[in-house]
Amino acid sequence: MPLGIQDFEKLRTEECVYVDKTQYVYALTRKSRPYFLGRPRRFGKSLFASTLKAYFLGKKELFEGLAIADLEKDWIEYPVIYIDFNKGSSDCLQSVQDLLNATLSGYEKQWGIVEKENNLSLRLIQLIETAYMKSGKKVVVLVDEYDKALVNTIDEPQNNDELRKFFKGFYGVLKGMDYALRFVFLTGVTKFAKVSIFSDLNQLIDISLDKRYAEICGISEAELLAQFQPELHELAKATKKTYDETVAELKKRYDGYIFAPNGTNVYNPFSILNTFEKNFFAYYWFKSGTPTFLVKTLRADNYDVRKFENEEVTIFARHIDEYRAGETSLTPLLYQSGYLTIKSYKFEYDEYTLGFPNEEVKYGFLDELLPAYAPQVIRNDDFSAPRFTKALKEGNIEDFMKRLAAFFASIPYDAIKKEHRDEQYYQHLFYLVFTLMGQFVKTEVKSAEGRADAIVKTADSIYVFEFKMDTNDTAEAALKQIDDKGYMIPYTIDQRRLVKIGVEFSMEAKGIKRWLIG
Repeated sequence: MPLGIQDFEKLRTEECVYVDKTQYVYALTRKSRPYFLGRPRRFGKSLFASTLKAYFLGKKELFEGLAIADLEKDWIEYPVIYIDFNKGSSDCLQSVQDLLNATLSGYEKQWGIVEKENNLSLRLIQLIETAYMKSGKKVVVLVDEYDKALVNTIDEPQNNDELRKFFKGFYGVLKGMDYALRFVFLTGVTKFAKVSIFSDLNQLIDISLDKRYAEICGISEAELLAQFQPELHELAKATKKTYDETVAELKKRYDGYIFAPNGTNVYNPFSILNTFEKNFFAYYWFKSGTPTFLVKTLRADNYDVRKFENEEVTIFARHIDEYRAGETSLTPLLYQSGYLTIKSYKFEYDEYTLGFPNEEVKYGFLDELLPAYAPQVIRNDDFSAPRFTKALKEGNIEDFMKRLAAFFASIPYDAIKKEHRDEQYYQHLFYLVFTLMGQFVKTEVKSAEGRADAIVKTADSIYVFEFKMDTNDTAEAALKQIDDKGYMIPYTIDQRRLVKIGVEFSMEAKGIKRWLIG
């Protein structure tokens, strides 16, 4: 498995597993156009950019046996300028300038440039023109993770603004150089408004939501089943599952990303490769990076995260592919970063509905969000979802409710802004706790009228929960509502024990005031 390998040449020479995407290289390179591809982190953008580099350098031997070997006849070598922002630090203007200086210096030496221009933008122009004139061929410019510094500083307005102004000038020089450019390709997570590459360089073609390239990164189900049969059987053996159970588990955990209206689902390649390498199911992609800024902002805005699961997050098509610094909605960035994905598209409204792509993202994201609502969970493992579910699995509802009450009561009063200590705050916490329990037991959290607030199913019992605020109702009223609205009727034919729990919240008491079990 090519874990940590983003260089196409190294991957091919070391005989690593490779899911062939070279048909897209051939399709994109037929014309001399500038392209942008946006995808979440660790989704294969860097490998694809590296594949383009090897192709334009004419390294035909690396492509033997791949789709493009039967398509390409010429294999012309071009001058290539490859700028990789994955190298080194890129969290401030100085670090970005240092990286670019080192990169351009290497190419200037290659092309014999001794008298350099006095700033990075002019040096890029000089380099392109020199390579064009000396080689007699137009130049290829590949920029990987162009926006890494902008994403890293998104919650640092002054730093971010300084970087955007710099990039506007640096990338802007490409606009007037069509005469010397054979091909331009940039990768990143998001399109940042007011960055020259998207405002001034208006001929840039964004393929991020183009259905023809929806599978350019990631692994489709057809690719998974066709190319990983030995790994699938080995994983089934290691995890003591059947083959069908193994495929279903992979789909549930890592599939579900859609990058075009009515596009095909793709699996997260980073998680798939790690799972096959280790023969173990885990949340690999989410553990590789924490969306700290997103979590902090969602909590500060008291955002109703239940919408993510209930697929109530909508966004117009004109907003989904661009992030504007300072805007109130984080939805575009949540989609571009991979925490939400396309669930449906309404042509008549030109509107997308978004939601969690899979369990890895859903549980990983909510697990990171929980400490923002309840700071004590960072320090106390007693409040973890496995501890809650253990009590229910053992049929000890009193212990479960005591833990839940202690969880709410332990939240420091000054940890939550006064204006956020409302009914919705407790609903959020309740949703987070019960949804995270869904990793270990089957849970259904209320998503429509006519269903109990939460249903938890264990091997022996089915628990039906209804929650009320003491400002307008009681635990008795909660139990009565379960009976009056027939919340338990769908489960009466089940052989498991049925338990109903009415819970009364109190804002004054900072949590659960009392509960009744029926």
